Amino acid sequence: MLSVQQLQIKGRRGDLLPATSLTVGRGELLLVAGEGQDQRTALALALSGRMKPSNGVLSWDNTTKTKKIRLASALVDSPGVNEPEQHLSVRDLVTEDLSLIPRRYRGALLSKPWLKVNSFEDIAGLWIEQLPAGRRLELLSALALADPATDLLVVDSPDRHSADPAAWLPRLQALASDAGRPLAVVAVVGALPDNWTGAAAVIGNSVSHPPEPELEPTPSAPELDSAPEPDAAVEPQPAAEPHAKHAAEAEPEAPEAAEPAAEPDTQNLQRTAK
Repeated sequence: MLSVQQLQIKGRRGDLLPATSLTVGRGELLLVAGEGQDQRTALALALSGRMKPSNGVLSWDNTTKTKKIRLASALVDSPGVNEPEQHLSVRDLVTEDLSLIPRRYRGALLSKPWLKVNSFEDIAGLWIEQLPAGRRLELLSALALADPATDLLVVDSPDRHSADPAAWLPRLQALASDAGRPLAVVAVVGALPDNWTGAAAVIGNSVSHPPEPELEPTPSAPELDSAPEPDAAVEPQPAAEPHAKHAAEAEPEAPEAAEPAAEPDTQNLQRTAK
């Protein structure tokens, strides 16, 4: 089983491959959708052990060693990486690809017997650019499987040659469900077919987005208290007079006028007698 957790490849300005997670086992076909060709090719290279990821975990049959993953996998028709050159003939391409197979498996470096055994004699004399999309995929996948050590097939953007899924999807389904040689097949495509109901994933499905900051409630304008109406019954008090500088000191009291001395009783009696 191929298991991928948080696989990420960093580029110069951003992520060449945003964090992606997926799983696929033998006998299964997984379609992975991605909008950009660079992202699709980066994922295909990483899944087949041709590019080291910056972060994440990639394992095949419980091993994370890149060399073992590369030996067990085949990368098919990756643009700018191993897609066949258009000026090659089918016969020359077969001869070239067979030379890359370990010697103990490839036998004689002759394209004619291989083309006959695999039923490609009818297109042997054509240029690669002349092949229909479906026939092209059949040829390239058969060459990838010429190595018996291949258990994982990674196909890069098969839909770029035809917008009709019928040109490439049935071939991939047949490869995955072959009881004689069950393969784990991953196809990285621009978009999932409309009628696809099988296993699927999306590039960047494990990107964690930071939580959005909570918006603070806008403070409402303070209500102005209405000024209290003046109380008509309360008369304004006169301003207090300023105290003297030395108010604490008591002012000297004026001397009281001396009362006249009481006349003696004898004088009062004389006035009464007159």
